[in-house]
Amino acid sequence: MPINYARRLTGPQRSAQANRHLGYALAFIAGASNAGGFLAVHQYTSHMTGIVATAADSLALNDYLPVLAASGALLSFITGAAVTAIMVNYARRHRMASEYALPLLLEAILLLCFGILGARLAGIHGLFVPLTVMLLCFIMGLQNAVMTKLSGAEIRTTHLTGTVTDIGIELGKLFYWNANPSQDKIRVVANRARLRQLVLLASSFFIGGVAGAMGFKHAGYLSTVPLALLLCVLAIVPAMDDVLGFMRRPAGK
Repeated sequence: MPINYARRLTGPQRSAQANRHLGYALAFIAGASNAGGFLAVHQYTSHMTGIVATAADSLALNDYLPVLAASGALLSFITGAAVTAIMVNYARRHRMASEYALPLLLEAILLLCFGILGARLAGIHGLFVPLTVMLLCFIMGLQNAVMTKLSGAEIRTTHLTGTVTDIGIELGKLFYWNANPSQDKIRVVANRARLRQLVLLASSFFIGGVAGAMGFKHAGYLSTVPLALLLCVLAIVPAMDDVLGFMRRPAGK
């Protein structure tokens, strides 16, 4: 990957093209982490809708252990998003080039931990839920917040509900028949570029899911290591820019 391209992907200067390309890569990683993680922990960790619904159902049935487990997963996701906000805002206030790269590097480190220590973490419980679940939920919150902040909430990569909804809306516009067009009637026109972007995001998530499931099937927890390495490749250039800038800074400044 050329250095300037990598710098544009995760650097502070954003463009619509860079947001799209980073979104496709992160959707692939999220799909792989979510599918592989399901085989590891037997639940999906990228979307909180099902987790909150599970908590509500269990509470109504007076089954309190799943409520506590869901609360631990939800708190982990929220904490991951909060950590991203802290890192991005700190880097932004200090004019660092790695404001978006830092959370992705943290995600890479955590995925490495999951890949290397996942089997051991599965037997340790914290907040009434295995640490593997908490770790994956934290990672998904971390990543979702990164894309939300850098794209102005236009692109989401860890879940597809909004993406699939938007695909349906654009398809409805695409197949709408503008009968008897006239100046006093608004013409319905689909945003084909946005439709293509949405389809590619959903496809990237799906392909990542297949790759993640196959990887976990054959390599177990270690299948997350290539995902961590890909995150490092995406984020390392802005981080190195900050390191080199710090090294060149005169002493005392």
